[in-house]
Amino acid sequence: MELNMKKMVNLRIALSLMFVFAVAGCKAPPKMTDDTIVNSTVEGVTFSHRYAVKPPAQFTPVNEAYRALYPASIMTRPDFGGKVVDTLKSGETYTVIGQVENNWLALGDAAQAAEPQDDAAKSSDSKTAAPQAATARLIGYVPFRAVVKSELYDQTLKADQPKRRARASSKKKTCVSVDGDSKACQNSNSGTWIIN
Repeated sequence: MELNMKKMVNLRIALSLMFVFAVAGCKAPPKMTDDTIVNSTVEGVTFSHRYAVKPPAQFTPVNEAYRALYPASIMTRPDFGGKVVDTLKSGETYTVIGQVENNWLALGDAAQAAEPQDDAAKSSDSKTAAPQAATARLIGYVPFRAVVKSELYDQTLKADQPKRRARASSKKKTCVSVDGDSKACQNSNSGTWIIN
């Protein structure tokens, strides 16, 4: 009976230790905030972005410099229903990494190969190292008409300015002196006399 009791105590201790080790190995996943950096892959392109910025559903790479035409809002998703991340500054240059759904443009930094994380990976032979996936940094989205290609910026501003009308040749005014101190002029369009 004493032997059975020892086995039962040993079994309880063993089960208690297994439970403690199992619970100690479990960690709660990190809490996601709007500023948590996450990675998403869309159509073969990996994006690094804040958790608040939603990854696009469609993506066509552009990777060109564009300039802001007006101070538009940079949004967390490619429509006006998202939150404002930042505001474009007129005339500033931004990198458009791609065109997304709703005819919006994704702003960010062009895709770059990911850096090895530790010194051992950096010193390893390049032949044995696995190829690193390119990651584009996504900042947010702007409407298509908020920016224009850098080389077309000056041309776009000139075309957007109102055209100046050539002055019609001024018709000769008919003026007469009234009482020596003032004069009256006739409006050539309506024929009305105006006293100055």
